[in-house]
Amino acid sequence: FKIFAGIDVFDIEVNEKDPEKFIQTVKAISPTFGGINLEDIKAPECFEIETRLKNELDIPVMHDDQHGTAIISGAGLINALEIAGKKIEDVKIVVNGAGAASISCTRLYVMLGARKENIVMCDSKGVISTSRPDLNAAKREFATDRPIKTLQEAVVGADVFLGLSVANVLTKEMVRSMNADPIVFAMANPDPEIRPELIADIAAVIATGRSDFANQINNVLAFPGVFRGAFDAGATKITQGMNLSAAHAIASVVGDDLAADHIIPSVFDPRVADRVAAAVSAAARSEGVVRNR
Repeated sequence: FKIFAGIDVFDIEVNEKDPEKFIQTVKAISPTFGGINLEDIKAPECFEIETRLKNELDIPVMHDDQHGTAIISGAGLINALEIAGKKIEDVKIVVNGAGAASISCTRLYVMLGARKENIVMCDSKGVISTSRPDLNAAKREFATDRPIKTLQEAVVGADVFLGLSVANVLTKEMVRSMNADPIVFAMANPDPEIRPELIADIAAVIATGRSDFANQINNVLAFPGVFRGAFDAGATKITQGMNLSAAHAIASVVGDDLAADHIIPSVFDPRVADRVAAAVSAAARSEGVVRNR
């Protein structure tokens, strides 16, 4: 925050697992702060916590595990689709993992133009299907009525794989069953869903969450600029429209350097935070979520 966006910040650990008590604690200390960046809150509690705090506070609140990942992977997807020569409204997307980051990424992809009917989401039990009685509200949002049950079945004919799950669940044979020039975002940490070198000859673009591979999906590309832009505009909240503008801004930084191994700018690129801040600030003003000055 300080280095990339000039924002003074300090870390507060809240030893509380009850969502209501956590919300009340954050609300009680909120007058001290200009904004709140939530971290490490699991789904589905994170959705209620963030929604409540956004509605009940008049300062920007963001759950970084959700939206930071969504913004950066969204930026990566914009550029990966250009490399692969595919349109977002046409691609079939498989999401493996149904936690906070996965749900938020998928929602942002829909805002980017992906069609819900082209999305299949899987959790640890398999495909999230309308026939399953065990789904929470967030999972039901992306339940499919297709008669498939496993990840292996889901990826057949898919164009994009987004993994926010566990290591080694995707095989080379499964990637081969995808459409030509597939895009694979294997973002499980520390070990991805599949090692990039195993599919280098198959995938058009590969991204992970690790700094020792090309195309790292790293949240630090998003949150400093997002909060800087929100503060510059005097925003009272951070909206999905502001997140979408951040994704487009990050994608634009790559510019003429776009390549299969360079769809995301470096975390040390000095242009990123400023460009994100400008885009987010403009979006906040456009949406009217700013204080009267």
